[in-house]
Amino acid sequence: MKYWEKPFGNPKPKVVEGEIHIIDDRCKGCSFCIEFCPNGVLKLSTEFNKKGYHPPVIVDQDKCAFDGLCENICPDSAIFIVRKEAKVETE
Repeated sequence: MKYWEKPFGNPKPKVVEGEIHIIDDRCKGCSFCIEFCPNGVLKLSTEFNKKGYHPPVIVDQDKCAFDGLCENICPDSAIFIVRKEAKVETE
């Protein structure tokens, strides 16, 4: 029995993966998603959307924890995450 495979009798947690989607035309450039992201995944774009604001862009999606903080804090629902559960490799 490998003790590190099941700590305290529980199976290993599955790794969460996903994709970040930004709807540029809904964004009003408040930058809440950028300020409150703990991993620094987003930054302001240099381009304008239809409303004349700078929407966020993804800097490094690999840093994302897919915790949903950005989509919960966005007042315009301009950003959302599609989560996928990764398979845990067992030996």
